[in-house]
Amino acid sequence: MNFFLETLKTILLCIYYQMEFFLSLIYSRKKNVAGEIVLITGAGGGMGRLMALKFAHLGATLVLWDINLEGIKETVRLVRKIGAVRVHDYICDCSKRQEVYQVAGQVKKEVGDVGILINNAGIITGRMFLDTPDMLLEKCIQVNTMASFWTVKAFVPAMVASNHGHVVTISSAAGCHAVNKMADYCTSKFAVLGFAESLALEMLAMKKNGVKSTIVCPYLVNTGMLDGCESKWSRLLPIIDPEYAVERIVSGILRNERYIYIPRSLRLFNAIKSIIPAKTADIFYDYFGILKVMNRFKGRTKNMDDYKYQTKSIKPPGSLD
Repeated sequence: MNFFLETLKTILLCIYYQMEFFLSLIYSRKKNVAGEIVLITGAGGGMGRLMALKFAHLGATLVLWDINLEGIKETVRLVRKIGAVRVHDYICDCSKRQEVYQVAGQVKKEVGDVGILINNAGIITGRMFLDTPDMLLEKCIQVNTMASFWTVKAFVPAMVASNHGHVVTISSAAGCHAVNKMADYCTSKFAVLGFAESLALEMLAMKKNGVKSTIVCPYLVNTGMLDGCESKWSRLLPIIDPEYAVERIVSGILRNERYIYIPRSLRLFNAIKSIIPAKTADIFYDYFGILKVMNRFKGRTKNMDDYKYQTKSIKPPGSLD
């Protein structure tokens, strides 16, 4: 194809997909997930628990992972209370590659191939970078970023083989914009956003259009993990109600949305950041209170010391290799 024809084709497709995007804001058909196997990491509380309840209402078969035994058992109790019976829970430290692969093997044997993988598990230290112990820095990357590598390695080959599936990545507004006292968290969320985008492009290159990708970037969600954080201008950047966040996330998954920004105004902030000078951006960070948002951070009482290290290497089940 010559330069002129390919350029014309690209312009016409851009116009078409822009129109499709705007129409999807008004109306978009939702897919049916009844009977679909949905795996949620970090399902022992917060948004993970709320997503489990949402998908239970939709008739999905739930596979719930968490490191917290009490938390995941409570999620199972709540899910079954609303009548869901197809729920399977597993204790899994997602920061440990070999443990992810082992538990994934159990899931494949006991439940089946996962259709929707939601990488939700996350932790935060909330300290100045120079004051953060090396172990906690490493653990933040392992849980927030590397865990997605291992779950994708474990479950996506089956999606590729059937050309059917959905990978959902919970990143953050802190994966698009740096935040004071979140150096490790921002690093992990920037990284997992890039990973999810690259994975989506790999599916495109392989012509696996049945394997969808959704990347979620919420602002501060009031789940407990970020207790104490404050928004300077709550009307412009409100602390997000977790029920609203999960409603928006599940709705976006059902519509196969590639990106979900909560609130939607984050799209505008992303665009502005890319065109203004760095010193101007610094003024906006100060204006929106980003330099002080973590000043009163407390977080959850349960901290990252519960995570242990293990290094034995195990090949992921279902590997394409």
